[in-house]
Amino acid sequence: MISDKEHVITVDGASGTGKGTVSLLLAKRLGWKFLDSGALYRVLALAAQKHQVAFDNEKALEVLAEHLDVQFLAQETSASQIILEGEDVTTTIRTEKMGNAASIVGALPAVRAALLSRQRAFRDTPGLVADGRDMGTVVFPDAELKIFLTATPEERALRRFNQLKQQGISVTLGDLIMELRERDKRDQERAVAPLKPAEDAVCIATDGLTIDQVVERILLEYKGKAGKKAFPATTDLINKQSEAVVAE
Repeated sequence: MISDKEHVITVDGASGTGKGTVSLLLAKRLGWKFLDSGALYRVLALAAQKHQVAFDNEKALEVLAEHLDVQFLAQETSASQIILEGEDVTTTIRTEKMGNAASIVGALPAVRAALLSRQRAFRDTPGLVADGRDMGTVVFPDAELKIFLTATPEERALRRFNQLKQQGISVTLGDLIMELRERDKRDQERAVAPLKPAEDAVCIATDGLTIDQVVERILLEYKGKAGKKAFPATTDLINKQSEAVVAE
């Protein structure tokens, strides 16, 4: 049964599983807040680059993380606008380079500890959808629903390849597959908060599924968890939206 505190759904998974898009749409459907935890690590990596801090200098990165001057400004039609030290870095942090850098700095225990309280501070009424790699295992272990998305490296690389192609960026599918496998290995084998599903997580293989299909699956899982008596406002909203989808 859902508790009386702020409600949380966590969506974890490797890069390219669609968790970011799924989580944002899920938050909008529920009318909840959204946390893109990966953006914090990307911002930290960019700040380190800006201040010439090496990605293996754990102590300096810890200090930088504790004093990170970053703002997440809510947007009506998209994810948050991200401001680092007064500069809009929303697009800058989404490069493959920053993604790989985030994976490197995110493997450092002191860095993860420094960003933990900042992530937990996103918890707010009426609820939060948190997207990341350790949301259900470390950051919000008491979340009402924990989702873990999976997909093969080939499927994930193809998604990223098509995304980059639309942006006019030239990459090879083989290189993307190799980079994803290297990043998976690094994320899964790090000493602190490795990438893995929580024991009570619902695992969803997203291969061959559309974003909308994954969102609908999660909404149904949450509806089952919440129940009419536990959380009528949200379940009524889910019912109405499900009916709208069927009508389409």
